[in-house]
Amino acid sequence: MEQYKEINGIGYTLVGDYYLPNLLPPPSEDRPVGVWGRRRMEYLKNHHYAYFMELVMSGQLNTHLADTDERAQALFSRLVEHMAAQDGVTEELKAKDQMRWTGLMNNIAACAREIIYNEVIYV
Repeated sequence: MEQYKEINGIGYTLVGDYYLPNLLPPPSEDRPVGVWGRRRMEYLKNHHYAYFMELVMSGQLNTHLADTDERAQALFSRLVEHMAAQDGVTEELKAKDQMRWTGLMNNIAACAREIIYNEVIYV
């Protein structure tokens, strides 16, 4: 007797006397999901639940979140670097006036986070 059958693209496994459908999604890549990926997941859960469930059921959620995290992190680094250079925030300023440097860098990081939310996370 066969242990596995496929009918209409759905796999069935023999368990006892019955064939039960294989309902688990295919295994996904095990890549780390950082802070940006978790924020994307929360956004999808709360605002695009159908798309979120499609990703879960197809086994692509972790890949999507890891890709989003990598893209957002790279953009964040480039934005902070570019904005700091544009505003004249240098190591020289850091050595002279640490409080001003910290304030400017916090402002730059907040601006970069807002851009990432609008360009990567909330799309």
